[in-house]
Amino acid sequence: MTLGREGGAFITFEGVDGSGKTTQLGLLDDWLRGRGVITCRTREPGGTPVGERIREIVLHHRGAITPRAEALLYAADRAHHIETVVRPALQRGEVVIQDRYLDSSVAYQGSGRSLDPAEVRKLSLWAADGLLPDLTILLDIDGRAVADRLAGRTRYDRLEAEDAAFRDRVRGAYRALAAAEPARFFLADGAAPADRVARAVQSRVGLLLDGEDDCAAHADPAGPDPSGFVDPAGSADPADPAAPASPANPRIAGPSDARRPPTAG
Repeated sequence: MTLGREGGAFITFEGVDGSGKTTQLGLLDDWLRGRGVITCRTREPGGTPVGERIREIVLHHRGAITPRAEALLYAADRAHHIETVVRPALQRGEVVIQDRYLDSSVAYQGSGRSLDPAEVRKLSLWAADGLLPDLTILLDIDGRAVADRLAGRTRYDRLEAEDAAFRDRVRGAYRALAAAEPARFFLADGAAPADRVARAVQSRVGLLLDGEDDCAAHADPAGPDPSGFVDPAGSADPADPAAPASPANPRIAGPSDARRPPTAG
């Protein structure tokens, strides 16, 4: 397997809590390493000593954190993490596979906490100096399946403890993001057996790393139907410079823009 781009590749996993992100990320990491690919496995919040301290605050602080303060804490973690972990790994030619990134902020702090999703996205892009993933794997799962999975946990973080209405808003936001950027997102059924999801993810990642990533939209054939994704807040205005990236809005960094600085030489 050869990398399709110089400078490595940036792959993120997204989904509501309980969707199976961490499991699938681990399976992909094992699969890539088994084929001789050097990977950098990381997460947000966290991924650095500073980030782990921020993670403890945003997920386990006892007491209220205002939505704007929460969004800023995530952005601070992201700024440090991207500059000290992700960009250096990409410049070394590694495949970065990351549990959560800026789409989580848009979905959770934007829609879940009822902030302006466009403002949250702008904040995240500023913190990350414009870096967007080459591929985002979205594990889509309905609220009932999530509730069944979370019922077996003995410790809940602040987001896992939110109610069903919050999770529904977050899921709807993720679906809207996937509809707005179909070339970047790969949709997989988070309720399907883990081995079947893993095979679909591996196939999609293989296309990216082999340089065959020229399809306008991708989805697990047996997974969610991307044509049914509807933005609950309405369509983004393509003239809005804070709107989600899309071919109709070239002023915003799209799936093949603003990923990483050029390497020397």
